[in-house]
Parts: sequence; C-alpha cells; structure tokens
Amino acid sequence: MRYAQGGGLTDAERAGRERIRLQAVVRFEGGETNRAVAATLRVSERSVERWRRAWRERGQVGVLSQGSAGRSRLSETQIASLERELERGPLVHGWADQRWTLARIKTLIGRLFHVSYTVEGAWRLLKRHGWSWQQPARRAIERDDGAVEVWKQETWPRVRA
Repeated sequence: MRYAQGGGLTDAERAGRERIRLQAVVRFEGGETNRAVAATLRVSERSVERWRRAWRERGQVGVLSQGSAGRSRLSETQIASLERELERGPLVHGWADQRWTLARIKTLIGRLFHVSYTVEGAWRLLKRHGWSWQQPARRAIERDDGAVEVWKQETWPRVRA
C-alpha cells in the first residue's frame, strides 16, 4: 500500500486502525461472517480475512498494532554509547580525517552493535536523537580571523570608495 507524502501512519492513525481491528474481534467472537464484519466496519473483506486468521492463530494479540515500522533497532543504552563514540571522533575509530559521514556512522554502528543500518536509516536514527547535519567550514588553516576583521573595518571601506 502506498501512502501520501511523508509515508507511513502517525501514532494516532495506527491507534485508530487498531480500534477497528479490535471491534472486528468482538464481532468474530459474536459469530458474524467476514462479509457482515466488513460491511459494518466499512473495510475490505480481504482485510477482515487477514484479521480473522491472525485472531485465530494468536488471539487478540494477533490484531494489535506492531508499532512503527521505523522504530530503532538500538536500545537507549546502545544509543548513549553510540553518542559517546561519535563524540570521541572518527580518528579514534581509524578514519584519516575528522569528518563523520553517514557511511562511516553506519559502519561504526555495525562494528559496535552488530546491527545493520542503511545510510538513510543511520541518518533517521541520528535525527531522531537530536543530531543535525553539519557542513565543515572551508577555511585555510593559516587564516587569521583578527587580521580579517581589521581588513574589513579599515581597508575595505577605502577600497570600496
């Protein structure tokens, strides 16, 4: 099934769909047919068939929501550990420069926790925990910010005139 821009369901929409499935369970227990349940709840018969099969196999737990498909595969302690490792920097983990790329973070997660993420998944994980995208400033190492300010205030007005 395709979803509108943004994809997936919100928690409220997921809870609403779960309520409908639980209403269907009550009707299953009352002995109603799939067609009657589908008509009453205004859903497709195929959905009702799937719900009834899940209800038969696992009971009411079978029709409960499984939660967001995008939930993290790392525990809170693992995420805290990942953040500590990110703060230590890429040099400590064997990369030649001081830039954390998403590919490097994905690799680090795999090394530390033996959990596989995609590059996009690593980005979503970081974003969910307050990390933001950073672009390194491209400046010469020899740059003297004090001299630049003096030039802007004294020399530039004369040149511009």
